[in-house]
Amino acid sequence: MLRIINAALNNQLFFKIAGHNFTVVAVDASYTMPYPTDVLVLAPGQTVDALMVADAPPGRYYMAARAYISAAGPPNTPFDNTTTTGILQYKYANYVPVPPSTNTSTSVVMPFMPAFNDTPTAHNFYSSLTGLIKPGMPLVPLHVDEKMFVTSGFGVMPCQPDQTKCSTFQVRGTMNNISFQFPTRMSLLEAHFNGVQGIYTGDFPDKPPLVFDYTNNSLSTTLPLIMTTTGTKLKRLKYNSAVEVVLQNTALIAAESHPLHIHGFNFFVLAQGFGNYNEEAAQKMFNLVNPQVRNTIAVPPAGWAVIRFTANNPGVWLVHCHLDAHLPIGLAMALEVENGPTPYSKLPPPPPDFPAC
Repeated sequence: MLRIINAALNNQLFFKIAGHNFTVVAVDASYTMPYPTDVLVLAPGQTVDALMVADAPPGRYYMAARAYISAAGPPNTPFDNTTTTGILQYKYANYVPVPPSTNTSTSVVMPFMPAFNDTPTAHNFYSSLTGLIKPGMPLVPLHVDEKMFVTSGFGVMPCQPDQTKCSTFQVRGTMNNISFQFPTRMSLLEAHFNGVQGIYTGDFPDKPPLVFDYTNNSLSTTLPLIMTTTGTKLKRLKYNSAVEVVLQNTALIAAESHPLHIHGFNFFVLAQGFGNYNEEAAQKMFNLVNPQVRNTIAVPPAGWAVIRFTANNPGVWLVHCHLDAHLPIGLAMALEVENGPTPYSKLPPPPPDFPAC
């Protein structure tokens, strides 16, 4: 069994081993129905547990990972086009390893890798996984208490006077056209626990301010659509409420697969697809029986995904893009989950040795 972890900061990755196939049995530490494949696809922070049978002719085979570049942005945009490798080597009688100094291209077999922009292969992997239902495991909530429609992408703001390297506008990451502003005086959780006012507000919107053709890149020059504002806005949720979120990527400035991560929760992935979300069509695709369980979902470029979870973990939890460059520019929001009715469903106080700033 191999546990593959994408520890990259800004790249989704294809992973293959020459001459070998995999059977995926878990993603993000949640069991899946066995899924056979010759390629694994992982967004930053995602994990895949896969079984591999060493049944190839004894020899040496490259393990290889290369970037999946989903962004449909300006032409000739530079990206990391390298391929990282390791070697899988069989042990058997009378085998003499080839010294590194005499290694040739024929001594190690290299896998045929997908193209950098092979979105169909990435989407086929991400959308083909299903969950393994075991006794006692949580089931998909069929009744929904809270529904949200959240757009993710980019916008622009006027440059600030202290931004010397900014000429006119600065690019910001946004969710529902709000670019998340991290607090500076104290943490969100501390303000939540102590009831401190002025650190954040609880009015993150359930839908974007404007309805438009989200996946139309030609609208990138329409200022009313791409202008954004900053804010530290949270979505308040009652304890144990069932939440459904439609995650819609936009094509403003660039259409990209944003891997969105929710702290504090696993969630069910009901469906995912390309284009603008259509509720009637999407609901026919919903897997309410054995959907995959994730904590990070790579929402398709210029596409959408629908997730559900139960808000049974009190506190404040960040929701953000797992591409490291997108978090500092505001592609995030946060959930504020109320306490439950029992001592075990309430947020505990900080420990006595909690370090103070």
